[in-house]
Amino acid sequence: MQISSVNDVKIYNLSHGKSLPEWLSDRKKRALQNKDVDIQRRIELIQDFEMPTVCTSIKVSRDGQFILAAGTYKPRIRCYDTYQLSLKFERCLDSDVVAFDILSDDYSKLVFLHCNRYVEFHSQHGHYYKTRIPKFGRDFAYHYPSCDLYFVGASSEIFRLNLEQGRFLNSLQTDAVEHNVCDINPVHQLLASGTAEGKVECWDPRVRSRVGMLDCALSSVTEGTEVEGLPSVSALKFNGSLTMAVGTSTGQVLIYDLRSSRPLLVKDHYYGLPIKSVNFQDHLDLVLTADSKIIKIWNKDTGKVFSSIEPQTNINDALGPAPRWCSFLDNLTEELEESPESTVYDDYKFVTRKDLENLGLSHLVGSALLRAYMHGFFMDIRLYHKVKTMANPFAYEEYRKDKIRQKIEESRAQRVQIKKLPKVNKELALKLMEEGDDEAELSARKKKGKALPSILSDERFQVMFENPDYQVEEQSEEFRLLNPIVSKVGQKRRKKLRLLAKQATDAENEEEEPEGRGSSDESSDDDKSWVDEVREQRRLIYEEGRDRRRQERKQQDRNTTLLDQDSTQNHIKAGEEFRSFGDVARKQKLQKASLEERLKLEERSGTVNVADTAVGSKQLTFTLKKQVQCRESLYHLQVSQLLKISWS
Repeated sequence: MQISSVNDVKIYNLSHGKSLPEWLSDRKKRALQNKDVDIQRRIELIQDFEMPTVCTSIKVSRDGQFILAAGTYKPRIRCYDTYQLSLKFERCLDSDVVAFDILSDDYSKLVFLHCNRYVEFHSQHGHYYKTRIPKFGRDFAYHYPSCDLYFVGASSEIFRLNLEQGRFLNSLQTDAVEHNVCDINPVHQLLASGTAEGKVECWDPRVRSRVGMLDCALSSVTEGTEVEGLPSVSALKFNGSLTMAVGTSTGQVLIYDLRSSRPLLVKDHYYGLPIKSVNFQDHLDLVLTADSKIIKIWNKDTGKVFSSIEPQTNINDALGPAPRWCSFLDNLTEELEESPESTVYDDYKFVTRKDLENLGLSHLVGSALLRAYMHGFFMDIRLYHKVKTMANPFAYEEYRKDKIRQKIEESRAQRVQIKKLPKVNKELALKLMEEGDDEAELSARKKKGKALPSILSDERFQVMFENPDYQVEEQSEEFRLLNPIVSKVGQKRRKKLRLLAKQATDAENEEEEPEGRGSSDESSDDDKSWVDEVREQRRLIYEEGRDRRRQERKQQDRNTTLLDQDSTQNHIKAGEEFRSFGDVARKQKLQKASLEERLKLEERSGTVNVADTAVGSKQLTFTLKKQVQCRESLYHLQVSQLLKISWS
């Protein structure tokens, strides 16, 4: 147990100190209690009044006998009996609980809103029914006169589920984008819903129409208030028929009278954290507000701090004042008191010497306006806000412009982002962008990892994406031979990135290699496939070179033939005559004649036919000598030429 005193109010922390593990035997627990002083001072008010990991919300039944708490891990609900000061039952659930409520006076009727949009109903024996709402829910409220459940969440609609008819009714259409919390006034049954835009909409369930709206975001930003971001409504609570408390995501609490659109009081926690819970203590006119760091108890009318509680762990929910069944603690606390802690200054602002120099208040050091504390000073919060307003009178206008600019940037971020590629080496730039996204995603998963700078953003490599002389020629032999290596390296890099991401997300430090083929076999297969790809590229390059050389030789032979024909045409004798189309007809007629007739005809004419060329058909006339030997040789030549022509 730990005791602290804030503004002369004693606060007893019963759960302070070490707790005993559940898996220990009774003998070991007793041995630890005898040795450890912290465990001896720990008071176990209710048996097993804790959760394995964290408790998210807690409620007390209307008869005051049962306390129900929802927590994790694993998701579960626990019910404690205050008459027996022990755990009554525990039920495990399928998913985490966002919010729950007790519909009956005891624990016999429960409703749970889960994180996966399911709404689960429990009776006294356990699970009873489960249904699903259209959108993800964040809070709900039960309207007893009509048996309607009102659900709010990531939607502009307020969904209605009637438990008497067992079906969904027409939802309420609102002007908000999303809703965070809701509450129903216990006196006149007015439904209030807090939106993400910092507004509270009030609805009359009888006519299902909106009867009013409050702009809490604008009212929370007062003179001297420092906020970061748009104040949205994070907590909502009615007190009586006319009083309503609204908590914002920036740490302000506003007290409203429903008859006025302006708040009666604005209380700031000065931590900038969302308000998670708001409760009223009617006997002392106090308000209990809690964020994740501190619970503040202050006067409802004046805002003066009564006391505050700042535990060592984060706060998820605040239950309210201590009930009557634990009144016996007054006798125990007097015997177990420790030295109280120092008083917490709630209405003071901690500033350093540098802050005083920026505000021009260095001359106040040593005066009664500054109280020395650690490495700085405490000064009155009202004086701090006045001086800061005088030092920067346009702070609110700058804040307003910054918020408008942030909204515009957020709306732009929702649009489709088009990546601009350079004019030169577009494919290389796209590849570098994809690799940079993978490395950034991997470094974001690591706690201490940092993404390496990209080549695209490096000034030393800008010329490569601007000058056309640096264009990569993908059809060159060097690139084609190198491309299998580059692609294989890229595959290994992506494989390595996936392996590192898996290792970063894996809880275990080391994992045994599965049986079968080892990693060396896999690497050898990769090397073999790479070698095959390089060989295939070499074969293709060799075949393309061979075809190219063959075409060049053909073209060279054709050019040589044309040159020879041109020279022959220039040296044709005067007796040469070109044949016309009539000569072609006579040639075809001659081919139909017999061999003897053709030989006799050629002996008379004394000519030899030459095959046609690409330039045209022509006939050469030769003057034969009278020697017999020449005639016989010419006769054999003519016969061989005619035989070739006939066979063709």
